[in-house]
Amino acid sequence: MKKIVSLVFLCVTCAVFSQVERPKLVVGIVVDQMRPDYLYRYYDQFGEGGFKRLMKEGFIFRNTNYNYMPTYTAPGHSSLYTGTTPSVHGIVGNNWFSKEEGKSVYCTFDDQVKSVGIDPQDKQGWESPKRLLATTVTDEFRLDTNFKGKVIGISEKDRAAILPAGHFANAAYWMSNMGDYITSTFYMEKLPQWVVDFNKKKYARKFVDAGWSLMKNPSEYTASTEDNTPYEEVFSTKNTPVFPYDLKTIAQKEKNLEIIKSTPYGNDMVELFAEAAIDNEKLGQGKYPDFLALSFSSTDYVGHAFGPRSVEIEDTYLRLDKNIENLLNHLDKRVGKGNYLLFLTADHAAAENPQYLKDRGYNVSSIDSKQVLKDMKNYFQEKYGVNIFDNYSNQNIFLNNKVIAEKNLDYDKIIKEVKEWMYKKPFVSRVYSREDILRGNPTDYNLCLIERGYNPKQNGDLMVLLRPQYLPHGTRGTSHGTSYMYDTNVPNIWYGWKVKPGISYKRYNITSIAPSISQKLSIPMPNGTQGELLEEILP
Repeated sequence: MKKIVSLVFLCVTCAVFSQVERPKLVVGIVVDQMRPDYLYRYYDQFGEGGFKRLMKEGFIFRNTNYNYMPTYTAPGHSSLYTGTTPSVHGIVGNNWFSKEEGKSVYCTFDDQVKSVGIDPQDKQGWESPKRLLATTVTDEFRLDTNFKGKVIGISEKDRAAILPAGHFANAAYWMSNMGDYITSTFYMEKLPQWVVDFNKKKYARKFVDAGWSLMKNPSEYTASTEDNTPYEEVFSTKNTPVFPYDLKTIAQKEKNLEIIKSTPYGNDMVELFAEAAIDNEKLGQGKYPDFLALSFSSTDYVGHAFGPRSVEIEDTYLRLDKNIENLLNHLDKRVGKGNYLLFLTADHAAAENPQYLKDRGYNVSSIDSKQVLKDMKNYFQEKYGVNIFDNYSNQNIFLNNKVIAEKNLDYDKIIKEVKEWMYKKPFVSRVYSREDILRGNPTDYNLCLIERGYNPKQNGDLMVLLRPQYLPHGTRGTSHGTSYMYDTNVPNIWYGWKVKPGISYKRYNITSIAPSISQKLSIPMPNGTQGELLEEILP
């Protein structure tokens, strides 16, 4: 009888495991600095095959938010793929002042690796994920498939390709300032031949030589301000921020093709390279599923320069809509519709331009962070006779604890005095000390977000919370980084394999995406995640 029971149990177990299904390919799309309202502001101008296809045939989460501060590119990509926040995964900014190293560091810089695809000594390729402390869903995917399933990260930005791809990726590729795709010896010793062949086509040069003109008739750009406003940056070869843009002259002046990233053509480069990767790496064609992590970064460059109400950002999203359509069609052809799982989100959103709001009656302005630091240093230099500050960046104030100790100054008294000095500034909402942050307060919403973005080994002695809409950015374009909804609320759309059309208004955190992918694929969750799930897209 025992043998019969054991045999039945074995058969049931085998049947359960035989029913585990996975898509052939997972595609993660991050649109850098994308506000969710762009989906609806430009909806009538989108084609049927891009964003509209995802919105009509996919599942939309309308209330997905970043649950920490600061909302920057590197923490955003890291949190999205690790399912946890900077306090755990360690990527607390794009750049930050490291107290341990006594200098500012870049999130993916690694002087133990060399560049591949350009001169090995060219530091554009000295990059790796070594500062990322937690595993990503792509890491867990690689481990679970015994490194048989491929993981490839692609972006214009190094950090946006490297951090999503994780520690065990087959490859991560990003663009050099000459428009070539490069990588580092962390991944490989030389570029695959297909990447070499892609670079030989000199797409970036062709795009730059063509210049940037509007894709549609100017009269159709009804969702933006007029083309020429004082809230936009002006390219170095022009006197006003108006179309068309002569990119070739800018490139000649700068002696590189870096300008392509500040136009929609950077997104074109990501799309073309992604399609080449799908074809040449045969993604979604093998026994094991694969994972392609894409990040479109031109939206961020254009947004920073021209702001969220500009004709330039509208044209960029209309062109990105076509990129999405082309990519979906390519996936349908190569992998098969219904065989791939795709999600689209953003690493952060963006604020309105403060000067634009001020000119319309909102009492707000931009902040000169360098001047704030200078004034603060001068005030306390006069008070104590020494410079008691190491750094002020990312709204972190770093005290020079070595000098404070040597001069036998009262650390707690200085913390209190710096708070009082900052509170006199009209743009300051709250100032939190390290002790305030680590102690926490569940009733203080903004402190909770700061706490999740705070690593005591890498952040400052104090953190400054600005009032809403104040930006340390200047009077043109826009930026991000705060705990406010205009920076934290992002799109979240799922499409394809075992995803039914629908919509949810329930509040979710961005850290729910990675564990939800793990559940969809039946693989372990990333080691730092709390495992909160997007239940609507799960079986």
